[in-house]
This record gives sequence, C-alpha cells and structure tokens, in this order.
Amino acid sequence: MRCINSRILCLCICAGLLSGILTGCGSTSYGMAYSPDYPVSSYRIAVSEENMDTATPFAADLCVVDGNITDGLDINQSTSAALFSLSSKETLYAKNVHEKLAPASLTKVMTALVALKYGSPDDVLTASSNVKITESGAQTVGIKEGDQMTLTQALHLLLINSANDAAILIAEGIGGSVEGFCDLMNKEAKAIGATNSNFVNPHGLTADNHYVTAYDMYLIFNAALEYDLINEIIAMPSYSTVYKDKNGNNKEISVNTTNLYLQGEKGAPDAVTVIGGKTGTTNAAGHCLIILSRDSSGNPYISVILRSEEKDVLYSEMTDLLGEIKN
Repeated sequence: MRCINSRILCLCICAGLLSGILTGCGSTSYGMAYSPDYPVSSYRIAVSEENMDTATPFAADLCVVDGNITDGLDINQSTSAALFSLSSKETLYAKNVHEKLAPASLTKVMTALVALKYGSPDDVLTASSNVKITESGAQTVGIKEGDQMTLTQALHLLLINSANDAAILIAEGIGGSVEGFCDLMNKEAKAIGATNSNFVNPHGLTADNHYVTAYDMYLIFNAALEYDLINEIIAMPSYSTVYKDKNGNNKEISVNTTNLYLQGEKGAPDAVTVIGGKTGTTNAAGHCLIILSRDSSGNPYISVILRSEEKDVLYSEMTDLLGEIKN
C-alpha cells in the first residue's frame, strides 16, 4: 500500500490547527476532530481538492496502512509485524500493525528521541537512588547513585546494551523525574502521529497502560533516525567508555549489543544489510525487534516484529520479512 495521495489529509495534527486549516479557506467545515483514540494511527479523511491548496498532508512522507498486507509471506508465530520502504513510501508487509502490545525495550527508541529533543549530547547526568532496579532479569550496567556521565554516554548504554538503569538516569536528568519525562514521551509520540501508544516508564519493563503498535514503532523509529547520534549508536556492536563515580573516580565500562545481526550470530538475506536497531524482551511483551536495513542500492527500510514467543522465531521471521525487500 502506498502512502496517501494529494486527496488525503492525516489527522495527526492538533484539533485546533486542523479546524483552522479546513475552515479558514472556505465555508466547508469538518466535524471529525483529531483524537488519539482512533483505532488507526495517523487517521485520515478525504478532503476536497480545492482545500488542498492550503492544507499540507501530515503523512505525505510516511507510509500509511489501514489493514493487513500479507500476500506471499506468512509471519504466523509473531503477533504483529511490518516492513516499510522509506524511499518509495510503501508498506510492503503488515500484520496486526495497529494492535496495542507491550513494547519491552523498544520503548528506549522513544526515550532516546525525547532525550535528544529536550537535552544536549554533552549534558552531564547525575544518578539518583532510583537507578537501582531490582526486577528479576532486568538488564542493567551497574550505574550507582551519584555516578555521572554525559547524555551521549548514557544513550550508548541505553541503545546498545538496553540498560534499564541508564533509562532512569536519562529520564530524571532530562525530564526532572520519570513522570515528567514520560509526559514528554507521550507528547512527542502524539506529535509524530503515534496516537495508539502510551508510555509510563522510559525503559519498557512491564507496566499497566504501557503499550505501542507496530505502526507507531515505525513512526517513532523513523523520527528517531533524524538524529545522527541515534543512527551512529544503533549500528555499533560494542561500546566502551569511562565515567565518574560520586567521588570523582573513573569507572570503566564495556558493553555489547543485544542485536544478534550485529553480533554476527544471525544473517540477513543476500543483498540486504542490517544497519542496526533495537531489541526488547519481557514476559509480557515476548521478543521484539525493530531494524533499519538497506538493499544493495542503499535504499532504507524499517522492519518491526512485536511479541514473538521465542528468540529464534523472532530472528527467523525477521529474516523472512527482510527477504521481502526486492533489490
């Protein structure tokens, strides 16, 4: 399915702005106000040709999909999956892309996006006692109360090793509190059209009312890729740095990516190169993965799978999904 044409207007703009655009250039008005409760993100209405002279489609540069597009490929062991061509603005595959699901650590893509929008890479963050995470199995890198590092360092730990303590460090350092940062996450999600997502923490550990859709993850990842630093980090197989403890002493840390493609344990189809992405795993979310890849001509694609029951199944079906890229 191709993206919207010149007759389609996406209602991922605030209600007041939309109303002003559509009523300020003629007598025709539209009563269908923007709402985050619509079942399809970037909800769309058709508008008359004459109104398009002053109304700019929200999703003119995005892929939009309302239903399933599964011809020729059966991703049957994962709940939701999608493949988007960023160059042609086509949705190449879509399965349950508007179903609300737990995202696990795919949440951290939104965390990174918000952190860079509201902070600076050189900002120095100081850890509070809240960085101590006791949930069983939660990934951490051992950040302690009083530790200091730059936002750049914290983002590397967040995206490469999926460090949950780094997520708390970032949220409190940029948003003033976890709650304040989550308010920013939800504000920015709505602003980019991810109207069927809601975030209550910056790391993705299981929590009530914390969910995304596969289509919203595409929107979020696509927006995050506008930042050069995020592009750089998600492609790194490992990272080492030195930061300070509460007494000013150096602390060294080295981490490896959680992405099996970057680790070399899994291989992409011929003529497809996996650039990088983000993994996520919790009991509630299952195994999740979002990937930026390129074909042999350098054209970029975003692929995402949510809720796969097994890690091997996740990567097997992601590889099948990437196989839909036609070089």
